[in-house]
Amino acid sequence: MPERDRNVIKTVRLPQRSVTEMGTWQSLGSQPTFNASTMFLLTDGRVMAQEEYTRNWWALRPDPQGNYLNGSWSALAPSKNFRRFYASAVLADGRLLVAGGEYSDAGGNLDAAEIYDPFLDSWSSISTPGWGWIGDGSSCLLTDGRFLLGSINDTRTAIYDPVADTWTAAAAKSTRCDEETWSLLPDGSVLAVETNNSPQAEKYLPWSDQWVSAGSTPVQLVQTQSSEIGPALLLPDGRLFCIGATGHTALYTPPANPALAGSWTAGPDIPVDGMGRLQKAKDAPGVLLPNGKVLFIAGPAADDGSDWPAPVNFFEFSPATNTITATGNPTTINNATYESRLLLLPTGQVLHFSGAPWKAGATVDTASVYTPDGGPVEAWEPKLQNVPNHLITANTYTISGWRLNGWSQAVSYGDDDAQATNYPLVRLTDASGNVTYCPTFDHSSMGVNTGGAVVTTRFYVPIGLGSGTYDLCVIANGISSDCVAVKLSGFVKPQIPHEELWAWLIGSLADGPLWELWPHPGPVDPFTGEMAERARQAQEQIKAGLLELSTLRAEIVQLRSTTATQTFDSPIKAITKKEMAVHGV
Repeated sequence: MPERDRNVIKTVRLPQRSVTEMGTWQSLGSQPTFNASTMFLLTDGRVMAQEEYTRNWWALRPDPQGNYLNGSWSALAPSKNFRRFYASAVLADGRLLVAGGEYSDAGGNLDAAEIYDPFLDSWSSISTPGWGWIGDGSSCLLTDGRFLLGSINDTRTAIYDPVADTWTAAAAKSTRCDEETWSLLPDGSVLAVETNNSPQAEKYLPWSDQWVSAGSTPVQLVQTQSSEIGPALLLPDGRLFCIGATGHTALYTPPANPALAGSWTAGPDIPVDGMGRLQKAKDAPGVLLPNGKVLFIAGPAADDGSDWPAPVNFFEFSPATNTITATGNPTTINNATYESRLLLLPTGQVLHFSGAPWKAGATVDTASVYTPDGGPVEAWEPKLQNVPNHLITANTYTISGWRLNGWSQAVSYGDDDAQATNYPLVRLTDASGNVTYCPTFDHSSMGVNTGGAVVTTRFYVPIGLGSGTYDLCVIANGISSDCVAVKLSGFVKPQIPHEELWAWLIGSLADGPLWELWPHPGPVDPFTGEMAERARQAQEQIKAGLLELSTLRAEIVQLRSTTATQTFDSPIKAITKKEMAVHGV
């Protein structure tokens, strides 16, 4: 982009600090008034959060300066089903897919799927693979934007194509898919540590539709009594950091030839609790931070799999020192690992929901934000190639560059929750520091660590922005590119020539019904009194209608189906097997 170099603005970054330093916790200024649970990052910068045990969904929008700590909540359209623990993905077109549900308002292991369209604020049902169940199926979005899903009861897998809106049977795994964490690798393959055949691991190769061996882990990561495991995060150095439900960890190095097994090394153990037990990341979330470290949750639990780790504690893994260190917790919390959710924000911070603790007397900040120490390495940043010089609101543009998807899926939990954030966000900042996220869609790749490959995305410039110079940057996995100065023009209402409009009205009225109102065939001027007022109102209505049509144009492009009006509900809360175990019921 030589011709644009003069417009590049270096993004201010936090100074690098010691790898032993930790981040800080702050309570969200506007705490959710609902039991916040699973959450996703939409491509317009909003956090979409589910209200536990209901079909209700909410959105957290940052304040005008892009600060999520001071953000505000608003209600979204309710989904067709209430579900808990399910497969999910933010698709390449910006929509959110949710499938199945271990618990739901339609019974266990729900066999239903739906897609949320953030442009239309509506849900639409889609078909399922036809297994008769999905439940908390393991899933992963492939680099080409298709959605890979595993059966919880057997070895079957299927792929959903969002463009064709169809499911296709895929190759069977060597063991059943239940409770596995599936991770996308830079070569496009998907790795799974086999929870029902540990310590074996295998990989799915989409280009040949086959599962191949990925060797075996050097330590036991799966708690065999419950078949549970923890999150897995792809590091910037290309290794996959896998956290066990046993308190052990391991690192996988992909081979040059994806069809080969690759290699494993043991990682550090999670620190012990006061009783000398390794703390366990059993059904627990983790996040790759912009500084290259991994933030994750673990807690004390029995070794026999009879309970879930609680209360949770927070840790950081440093690849540079190969160590795991406690970070300190946001507040006194009593929830279990499976109740917590973590999400990487565009600011590089991490949002934590503690779930819906129902233990009597529990005191908890339900939402907190973790700000990591230091800043990202410059080599990890997205880099822009082609950016439009001039933007107009209510229009769509294409942008290209390198590493726009980030280095990693960045957010991992396992089969119960998939919240990957490997897609680009476009941010505009005006001269006063006001921030606007432009919805992105049609990403050319959903890969990770795409290296020297040029990738593209499209973005829509919202109506309401004023004309002027803005700083435009792309954010992936909480890391911003350098900003580029662009000119923006606000939407201008169409000007309809007054003379032409009136001439048309004169001809239409005088040559038509007005001739019939008089006994003599003479020309009649209609623009007096009431007629003049009605003509003025008609002119304003035409102008307003054209503006509305211009606004709808971008939304129509996103329209996939017509959805029926939906209403909120409050289904009766069910106590799950996990809650019974952790709370001693």
